[in-house]
Amino acid sequence: MLPCSLLSCNDGKTERKNSENTMSEKIPITILIHGGAGEIKPGFLTEEQELDYEIKLKEALDAGYLILEKGGEATEAVISAIKILEDSPLFNAGKGAVLSHDGQVSMDASIMQGKDLNAGAVSGIKHIKNPILLAQLVMDKSDHVFLSGEGAEEFALENQLEQETNDYFITPKRWLQLKNVLGEDSTHIKSIESKMDDKHGTVGCVAIDENGNLAAGTSTGGMVNKKYGRIGDSPIIGAGTFADNSSCAISATGHGEYFIRLSIARNIADLIKYKGLSLSEASKEVIQNQLADLGGTGGIIAIDSKGNYCFEFNTPGMYRGVKTEGKEGRVSFYEKTNEVR
Repeated sequence: MLPCSLLSCNDGKTERKNSENTMSEKIPITILIHGGAGEIKPGFLTEEQELDYEIKLKEALDAGYLILEKGGEATEAVISAIKILEDSPLFNAGKGAVLSHDGQVSMDASIMQGKDLNAGAVSGIKHIKNPILLAQLVMDKSDHVFLSGEGAEEFALENQLEQETNDYFITPKRWLQLKNVLGEDSTHIKSIESKMDDKHGTVGCVAIDENGNLAAGTSTGGMVNKKYGRIGDSPIIGAGTFADNSSCAISATGHGEYFIRLSIARNIADLIKYKGLSLSEASKEVIQNQLADLGGTGGIIAIDSKGNYCFEFNTPGMYRGVKTEGKEGRVSFYEKTNEVR
């Protein structure tokens, strides 16, 4: 079994990105992913489960990095990585998403690219196999940024995106999780994984390509037992996802109501752009101070325009990983420590 490396921030100070990059300032291609933050502690997973998560996170990292390595764009790398996580039942996105109060899956996703601030987002998706592909479609082929529900799915079908019945996304673990929340499990078994993924199982990715362009994407099944068409932060540009070449790219995971109220992703980017904070300083201020003070929990992955990257979370753990030029990909689950590139 591969070791679960402890990952956090590198401490390089953020510098403003010029449109021209000199050879001496070559930015290393880099990709970061997350699979949710929450009550993820040593002992919560068996060794076999840890290995399953590790393998899938590494697969997503490698797929995204391969695109960057071949000269591809950050946006494509982000989508490639997220698609793999959506297809895995381990995470609260795509297949394996949590169930709403009505026993169905309802998914959200968003994508943004830093070079032109173009973005696409969808919510209330029930039949599209990969919501992140629909978010990309909205960004690339519509006049809009955000589509929801039946209209979003109609747009997907017109563009021939792969669809599935809602049953495809539902796993036995998620049925048990909903029953636990509703109090319908007569054995009163409280699944550790159910508790762990209650609010914090979202997946996301950020990347920087060889041209210095940033991108960020996020995908989620939302909150277990959600009602009334509830939407969290993941599809909201500036809350759960943000990318701007003049500052950074961010994907968030956590209790969405708090992330929306604080505009978490844009908040961090603005502290970098207008206050001159480093990526790690801005991320820590927002997650450890502003979010925590409000009572919110969760975390972010981020990368700035010079390739400095950061993991910041105020929960016991976060599924996460990074792969950067010249280094092996590394994944981690539990508590963090500083890492300097």
